[in-house]
Amino acid sequence: MNRLAICNPPLTADQAVAPIQNGMRVFVTGNCSFPRQLVAALVRRAPALHDVEIVQVLTVGNADYVQPEMQGHLRVNTLFISENVRSAVNTGRADFTPCRLSEVPLLFRKGVLPLDAAFIHVSPPDEHGFCSYGVEVGVTKAAAETAHMVIAEINSRMPRTLGDSFIHMSKIDYCVDADYPLPEFSNQESGPLYEQIGKHVAGMIDDGDCLQLGIGAIPNGVLPFLNSKRDLGVHTEMFSDGIIDLVESGVINGERKNLHTGKIIAGFCLGSSRLYEYVNDNPSMEFRPTEYVNNPFLIAQNDHMVAVNSAIEVDLTGQVCADSIGTRLYSGVGGQLDFTRGASHSKGGKPIIALPSTATLRDGSAISRIVATLKPGAGVTTTRHEVHYIITEFGIADLYGKSIRQRARALINIAHPAFRDDLERKARELIYL
Repeated sequence: MNRLAICNPPLTADQAVAPIQNGMRVFVTGNCSFPRQLVAALVRRAPALHDVEIVQVLTVGNADYVQPEMQGHLRVNTLFISENVRSAVNTGRADFTPCRLSEVPLLFRKGVLPLDAAFIHVSPPDEHGFCSYGVEVGVTKAAAETAHMVIAEINSRMPRTLGDSFIHMSKIDYCVDADYPLPEFSNQESGPLYEQIGKHVAGMIDDGDCLQLGIGAIPNGVLPFLNSKRDLGVHTEMFSDGIIDLVESGVINGERKNLHTGKIIAGFCLGSSRLYEYVNDNPSMEFRPTEYVNNPFLIAQNDHMVAVNSAIEVDLTGQVCADSIGTRLYSGVGGQLDFTRGASHSKGGKPIIALPSTATLRDGSAISRIVATLKPGAGVTTTRHEVHYIITEFGIADLYGKSIRQRARALINIAHPAFRDDLERKARELIYL
């Protein structure tokens, strides 16, 4: 089989998007699987269209489809606010629909957000005609299985990931051949601050634990401290390059997992070309839909589940805000609450929220991320009723089963020293202390 000429008949991207009509709702697969040829063609077609809704989660790359000139033609409805659409959301040119990641596919399956079309990005078909969804299975599988029309980019460079991660060519209505490298996602921020946070987090991880870490400065800070651990497992919505060395050294082998023993379970991955090569046809990794991976009841079946997530700010009662800065929408709910709930019901599980104690403003001044009260309009991602551990570079606050007085004291103790007196004063004004 010619792996570059697999569409029959072969179409250009402009021909493939020609069936998109006014008023349609179109899903666009995201992360590093963003189908750039199809979206570029839709942007070219946009002046002839009106009121086409683009549903997405997180996308990596340029976002011409949310530029001001697209108003009235294309409008994004995003279920997670990535950097490339943040300005459009906060200026009213795009919409944001809050939803836990585990429930995003259910919006499609239940007909709450019925899809007219799905733009997907897949690997070439195998000898049986099955294409892999590659580096993004989580939300895309449900979208492709429920949309009235499936339009695919079939990319010779898309890894063939294994698991519940395949679509047959007979389910694809229109397709275009592609041969371009996937975008690489780099988040190398690190340093003494994140190393100290990572050291605290790693100190809570024991041999045989099952991890959800994700990507970013905090996971980057944790991973170097795991080299002495043994038999770690991974069940996570996503992962990046950082786990490769730990897998190759035998630290991560999943041998003690009581669910999918020996397998890394994930919905998608973000990273470098090294990561894409590593996941290709790798039987130790299974990619599955998000409604499975992020199901709290399934997560809880992993004994000793350690879930590590982050936050923008945490108030003295334990409320965690991770999706907005006051009223300014910043990211989304994601899988934080899914994994917090799953880990909290896991035998020996530990739900952790880790964050730096301060944030730096544009003028160079610092503010505390441990706050007396959340900013007006801030979203509560994890409620005070479900929070367990909060970690900063200054230590660990165990809030589970603790009174408001005990929580306030524990959180003040891990706040930056420069802000502790002020937090103490405010806590007393609020009668928390």
